Amino acid sequence: HIAVADTIWLKRFATHASPSARTLEVMVALPTPDRLDQILFDDLNGLKAHRQWLDTVIINWVAALTDDDLSTTLSYHNIKGVASKRRYSSLIVHFFNHQTHHRGQASTLFSQAGVDIGVTDLLALIPEEVDG
Repeated sequence: HIAVADTIWLKRFATHASPSARTLEVMVALPTPDRLDQILFDDLNGLKAHRQWLDTVIINWVAALTDDDLSTTLSYHNIKGVASKRRYSSLIVHFFNHQTHHRGQASTLFSQAGVDIGVTDLLALIPEEVDG
């Protein structure tokens, strides 16, 4: 589901009238999923390779974003065809928050099943600042 939603959103972001959108031209050739529960791959290896490719696309796109990009809007249609126009920066926050939401759901299920998934608190990843 995350790969499906990422594909849909990256294809929408590719239509943005900004230089950073050029980094997303690779998304245009991909078919647009028509359902959020669409299965993109029948095997884990295919999904893993696609996820790694998507992550590289996302990294390149984010590196190209500018302050000017963030202060604009994006017009798009959802998968039901409903038109919308929203602040680009807010849509980017939604894009990343969506991934976090579902990864949190998965970590909860693993924990409930007795699987030790390690530390997931973002605070544990933020280094302590030392004065001086």
